Amino acid sequence: MTARSTRCTTAKTRTSRLAAVAAIAVAGSVLLTACGDQTEGGSATPTKSGGSASAAPLFSKLPADIQKAGVIKVGTDASYAPMEFTEGGKIVGVDPDIAAALGKQLGVKFEFTSGTFDGLITSIYTGRQDVIMSSMTDNKKRQEGLDDNGKKIGKGIDFVDYFSSGVSLLVKKGNPQGVNSLDDLCGKTVAVQRGTIYEDTFKAQATKCGANKLTIQAFDTDAEAQTRVKAGGAVADLNDYPVAAYIAKTSGGGNDFEVVGNQSDVGLFGIGVSKDNTQLRDAIKEALDAIIKDGTYADALKKWDVSDSAVKTATVNAGK
Repeated sequence: MTARSTRCTTAKTRTSRLAAVAAIAVAGSVLLTACGDQTEGGSATPTKSGGSASAAPLFSKLPADIQKAGVIKVGTDASYAPMEFTEGGKIVGVDPDIAAALGKQLGVKFEFTSGTFDGLITSIYTGRQDVIMSSMTDNKKRQEGLDDNGKKIGKGIDFVDYFSSGVSLLVKKGNPQGVNSLDDLCGKTVAVQRGTIYEDTFKAQATKCGANKLTIQAFDTDAEAQTRVKAGGAVADLNDYPVAAYIAKTSGGGNDFEVVGNQSDVGLFGIGVSKDNTQLRDAIKEALDAIIKDGTYADALKKWDVSDSAVKTATVNAGK
């Protein structure tokens, strides 16, 4: 799935992987690469924790250093509405709202910092961030630290799976090229965010197209890919269904894009955590189960009209 299954994520494949959209969508995974840590501290936006640490039911489950800091540092690519995007100088969306609910259970703040998607896993390796919440698809490559060719390039990360989504094609309003499936893309040009599972999907389709060449244009952000489609330089972008639907609904007042074809490659988004920090991973899993049970998880998804992507229980490394 998704992309962001690379969306180093893939995410993905989120990159199976929901870019600034609406007003920022067109304006402007994860493959495990050797990219450096690219998160930018200046854009950090804390969410509010749920009262004093002593009152939080799961505070004692956290590692001592995070208890002391009172903060979980979160790496994200805040350009993926409605999952995570910047509005009024703050990072908002599905993921920050879920994090706020988790924070109430854990008694700490989740502080989001935005960076490029393909640098997020590296930010866990370097210790700059404690977790990743960025519509990142939980898959075996990311779990095991492998690149596209199966080469070991890192220790990998663990995932607490919190969201389920398929991927969909986003085309120019009116679908002038008559695209309804991946097979319709052969002989055409597509645009996609670099380092996502969506890019992997397009590469696989290019192989399938053979001599009827599929040209792939990859960009640092999905907003750039959208701009390319809107301008007519590419016929389609690929995205997680909730993101694609949000873009189609909001960009240009609903006049820029439309979603075509059926969802495919349904997969899980995971909260990425260092393999060396199983205590934090397990605390987050327990907190996620708690907010699923008390309804605040469902409230966060309903707010952004993505209730169909809810999971029934928290899992660890359940991605394929």
